Amino acid sequence: MLVPQDVIYLYDGSYDGALCCVFEAFRAHERPREIWTEDTAQPSLCQTKQIWTDMEKANRVAAVLRPKISARAEETVASLYWCAVPQKELLMLDFIALGLKEGRRVTTMLGDPVIAAVADAVKHLYKEAHNYKGFVRFSVHDNALAAVIEPKNYVLPLLRNHFCARYRNETFLIYDKTHGAALVYHQGKSEVLPIEKLELPVPDAAEQEVRALYRQFFRTIAIEARENPRCQMNHVPKRYWSQMLELQEDEALLGAPKEPKQLKQRAPQ
Repeated sequence: MLVPQDVIYLYDGSYDGALCCVFEAFRAHERPREIWTEDTAQPSLCQTKQIWTDMEKANRVAAVLRPKISARAEETVASLYWCAVPQKELLMLDFIALGLKEGRRVTTMLGDPVIAAVADAVKHLYKEAHNYKGFVRFSVHDNALAAVIEPKNYVLPLLRNHFCARYRNETFLIYDKTHGAALVYHQGKSEVLPIEKLELPVPDAAEQEVRALYRQFFRTIAIEARENPRCQMNHVPKRYWSQMLELQEDEALLGAPKEPKQLKQRAPQ
């Protein structure tokens, strides 16, 4: 049983580091008040405990998830780490602790507040990843495809297989502006890399012409008499509009409010 303590864990922000926080909590039989990354640490009167990433400890935690709980629970823990939910590390710890107690049934215990919060976070992650499979818009820059996205969750790992299979003969890059990372694919190999800032070259004349034709196509196939802005926003929320070529001009004309800026998050390693 984990006893609540006025202690704050500080780790490097990596998935293995988060698993090491879980290891330390069980070793010390304590539930920390907070688990912070080095980038999000704040002044506090509570005791701070630095948790160093140790692959042996991380592997020991990872090794018990499938046999002691279930394969679904193992997937849930990994997915939770990619979620943009407050205190996800504590949710991860509480989920694992409850899973070790309840076994494989833990993922169906939606009446429990911890499990409900985890399920909601993971559902939002996969829904956003599914949306981006249809909302990513590539442009040609220096004979390569490039796109910029601003997701709330860290969705690049979930987009990797989809776009690498779909554009297997291309070279492309998807830049996650929110988390400072990019999915890069070239000659059959892909990698997710940390990129703090990316400035794409100015589109050439050919690309500008293709953009103009695409916008014209979008407007031509629309049926003016059946326009329904509310329905459109239900299917394509406004926060995606700035990343979609066919809607960028409409957003400027309508003066749609911009989404509040999000705090810069460190890309999961």
